[in-house]
Amino acid sequence: MAASGRHGAGVDKQRVILDAAIRVFARQGFHSCRVSDVADEAGVAYGLVYHYFSSKEEILNTLFTERWQLMLDAIVEIDSREQLTARDKLGQVAGFIIDSYRHEPDLMKVIIVEVTRAANTFGRHHLPKIREAYNLIAGIVEQARADGTFKSDISAEFAAMCFYGAIEQLLTAWIFDVLPKSDDDYERAKGLVVEAICGGLESDAVGAAA
Repeated sequence: MAASGRHGAGVDKQRVILDAAIRVFARQGFHSCRVSDVADEAGVAYGLVYHYFSSKEEILNTLFTERWQLMLDAIVEIDSREQLTARDKLGQVAGFIIDSYRHEPDLMKVIIVEVTRAANTFGRHHLPKIREAYNLIAGIVEQARADGTFKSDISAEFAAMCFYGAIEQLLTAWIFDVLPKSDDDYERAKGLVVEAICGGLESDAVGAAA
């Protein structure tokens, strides 16, 4: 029981450091801050950070891996809902990502600015994991291409990149305060991004019926 208690306390302290890192990375930028800044923000000794993480790079990698896996799991779960149309599935995926930003803007800012758009550093390192999301979205599109709901002359891979790219650009606009970000704006954006992409993907017959 005592060992279990120490383990629990350790996990809690690790979480405190990770949460502090989110705030520091979002506020100062990953490359402009030091491990000591994270320690100060977390209210822990400098050496304790190194007890859990070998470097600030490992902290960022951990933050990305945790959040990205949540998104991958969400896409898989959404795709398993056989009663949903492809449009509905993509709408729920868009909603999950947009709500992730709405509820954890600092974390999503760090992931987008410091990882997925860092082509020569973290983005390249995590490219296989990033492509997993594209592939899962492409799988949803491919099902719709196969049953005639979506046009067959637009590849699933291209459609997936356009879909995710549109959402990422939307989040980037919120990060840099280019677009307003009230609850109504977030909800409206979910519908608009799906309409913009699915409206172009749906076959003429489906579009006419809609």
